[in-house]
Amino acid sequence: MEELTVAGGTGVIDLREPVDRPELAPALRIALATGQLRRPLRESLRQLLDLLVDGDYEVVGPQRLPEDVDVRPLDPWPPADAIRVEYYRTAIRAGHKPIAVLLDTQVLDGHHKLAAYQAEGVTPVVIQVKPR
Repeated sequence: MEELTVAGGTGVIDLREPVDRPELAPALRIALATGQLRRPLRESLRQLLDLLVDGDYEVVGPQRLPEDVDVRPLDPWPPADAIRVEYYRTAIRAGHKPIAVLLDTQVLDGHHKLAAYQAEGVTPVVIQVKPR
């Protein structure tokens, strides 16, 4: 777990309110898709963290989704893009661990990844950003 303070960001995302999902930079999307994030996470996730309202947060993961977390999709569920879900299913079967990003319990990035993990019967790998 990394604890961090966000100050001077854009303040687009407030975890107390429903999130309008922003588009993430291609490099970050690729790192999440392949499960290859560098530490410290605050640097790898800088573009995302800069979107948060000022405050204190903790970043947990990447880790298997804890059983007590009730995930709330922001997009229609299940995702309609079956080809993308199948892509992630293939990656999971090959041993890769694509990472979904949760803002508290809301899925910011990873709807297709979560559907693929579910279809494969595997507990998803997530990073969870939570207010402290």
